[in-house]
Amino acid sequence: MIKGVMFDFSGTLFRIEPTAQWLRAVAAEAGLAFSSGELDACARRLEECGAQPGGLPPRHVPPHLEALWRERDLTAERHRAAYTALTREAKLPSADLAEALYDRSQGSDAWQPYPDAEETLRALRGRGIPVAVVSNIGWDVRPLFRDHGVDDLVDAYFLSFECGVEKPGPRIFEMACDGLGVAPGDALMVGDDRVADVGAAALGCRVHLVDPLPVDRRPGALAEVLQLL
Repeated sequence: MIKGVMFDFSGTLFRIEPTAQWLRAVAAEAGLAFSSGELDACARRLEECGAQPGGLPPRHVPPHLEALWRERDLTAERHRAAYTALTREAKLPSADLAEALYDRSQGSDAWQPYPDAEETLRALRGRGIPVAVVSNIGWDVRPLFRDHGVDDLVDAYFLSFECGVEKPGPRIFEMACDGLGVAPGDALMVGDDRVADVGAAALGCRVHLVDPLPVDRRPGALAEVLQLL
């Protein structure tokens, strides 16, 4: 019987905005004008470099960034350093955009909840089932949950940069189960990563995977969680 549910953040409960939209918003705030062709070309380079937190992973990590990339989710400083460095690899027209893009990626305007996220969390709350967010991440997502009106539906957050450990290692899942007051065998991990999130299975947790599709292409995957209870 499921007595507690853990959710991943990015690609599971929320999705980052499209890369071109991300770049367009920051460029507009900086007073930079891009033609549509220039914007698309820069967005493609950002995607190839994996420069957007929550976006596509890098096609290739430059050798001088490999160590930083591997450890990016363990501290806030490494996370910022890794993603701003990858942004600079994209050779944008202004080097100042790297920091501004990273800052936007931490803002609530850059993220959208999946259509069924709130209703699923609210249904779990109604059934008395505690919820934790368990994420490999380098920044605090609590303000984002507050801004989107769902923070009161989450009981605890276990974020790798705060915990000092990350998925798929067992320790962060142990911490989350302890925090929810449930045994691993009574917990469900919901995520989109077949490596990181499936790590919970080693403790005996059940795992349910969803596809990290764009928000408008995944209207009901989280609601399926309720059928597993």
